Amino acid sequence: MAEHQWLAEKFEENRGHLRALAYRMLGSASEADDAVQEAWLRLRRSDADAIENLGGWLTTVVSRVCLDMLRSRTSRKEEALDAQAAELVVSKELRSNPEQEALVADSIGTALLIVLDRLDPAERLAFVLHDMFAVPFDEIATILRRSPAAARQLASRARRRVQGAPAVPKASLMEQRRIVEVFLDALRRGDFQGLVAVLDPEILVRIDEAAARPGAPREIHGAQNWARGAIAFSRQLAGAVQPMLVNGEVGLVWSPGGHGLRVLCFSFADGKIASADVIADPSRLRELQLATLDE
Repeated sequence: MAEHQWLAEKFEENRGHLRALAYRMLGSASEADDAVQEAWLRLRRSDADAIENLGGWLTTVVSRVCLDMLRSRTSRKEEALDAQAAELVVSKELRSNPEQEALVADSIGTALLIVLDRLDPAERLAFVLHDMFAVPFDEIATILRRSPAAARQLASRARRRVQGAPAVPKASLMEQRRIVEVFLDALRRGDFQGLVAVLDPEILVRIDEAAARPGAPREIHGAQNWARGAIAFSRQLAGAVQPMLVNGEVGLVWSPGGHGLRVLCFSFADGKIASADVIADPSRLRELQLATLDE
């Protein structure tokens, strides 16, 4: 029992670092928690006495777990939504506790996450570990099972892509409202092409656990994939769906079938919806600041 408690205490000392790493790798707070929990399970099954550098060992484990999750996500990238999966809408993931808010303050905003999501898994891991956590290329190479030179090339290629991404100016509230109203009008009319036109081709839609149905994907990539499912789901939309200010930006709020509240948060870039988050968890909904839009 004493040994287990000591191991748990040492793990908790590293939890903040591990979660920050996993969030930057995955761009999803819930998936970051899953990756950290998997690291704890693997630690419990391991011979802890044989681990010389626990922090380094845990960093390696979390990195490889995240790498597997990213590769699995990539393999599902072309998967279209069905009627059940279309309920996806997401959140400003990082509002539920101080640790999550620190991630936002640490410059991991929506714009950067969008760019990171366009890197392949190995590039993202090399860039995040080296440029954000100062992990040496020798260690990154071990995690990726490649040579240090290959790891350096991956990070360099990712850095060029990140630095070469255009700045994303924040849309005005008037522009946000126009975009959201176009989106909602196309959704109500079942206009597939209209939906695709207002979505960034590489849009990332993440799913609040409370909003996801059993077996439905927790993330959707691509405008056409999301639009297909959204059209199927649009028949369930009630007239009460309305644009509102959600934490100071324009989003959508509604109560599907009169049961529970759902909030759809957006980010915007170049006149389109760049990412979307669905919030249905009551504890997370309570963290949101909702306000009506002025005419």
